Amino acid sequence: MRSNTTAAEQDYLKEIYLVTEDSGRATTQMLADRLGVKPPSVTAMIKRLAEDEGGPLVTHTPYHGVQLTDRGLEVALEMLRHHRLIELFLSELLGVPWDEVHAEADRLEHVFSENLEDRVAAKLGNPQFDPHGDPIPSREGTMVERELVRLTDVPAGSRGKIARIDRQEPEVLQYLSSLNLKPGNTATVESVAPFGGVLMVSVDGEPAQPMGENLARHILLHGLAAGGRVKS
Repeated sequence: MRSNTTAAEQDYLKEIYLVTEDSGRATTQMLADRLGVKPPSVTAMIKRLAEDEGGPLVTHTPYHGVQLTDRGLEVALEMLRHHRLIELFLSELLGVPWDEVHAEADRLEHVFSENLEDRVAAKLGNPQFDPHGDPIPSREGTMVERELVRLTDVPAGSRGKIARIDRQEPEVLQYLSSLNLKPGNTATVESVAPFGGVLMVSVDGEPAQPMGENLARHILLHGLAAGGRVKS
């Protein structure tokens, strides 16, 4: 499947999937913003994807956005699997900081052979999540589903395992790393200022640090039991 699409087409298909996952739909403007290109360039690519000689990769409804066909979804999930496996490989085995792996994976995902994909996955123990807690699609295109809750949606006194960071600009990841706010660690909301204010958050029992709501909402927890306490 991948051999029938170009790297640019693969990038678009992956972004259509991610934008739809984030927002429920993918419009031309949303894709232009995410990819850093002009809307007419997005429109031209969508037309190309919809008219692919091997069969349409997307469908487009004016004013409603673009959707992946089954064929397009297959390519998108393959690219996503490559990307997230590469991120984890670079982080776990080569020690590349988690704020640098995304750019490297963007460059490598298009030349990642199926044989190398299988070897890397086996070496990593067939992982289900990348360094940021994003799910890694299986070879069959399935992903583990978890019930996650945003840090801003739990009351003071709650704690849970950090499962995912869904805002991944390098400077954000560097800051979160400095506070040890990374997947696998336990975060506790010590207090919440009224009227949408600052949260005081401690990690693994360390002294609490202040965090603004705009950033805290991008930290997702799992394992919360009744009352906000983490399940064992």
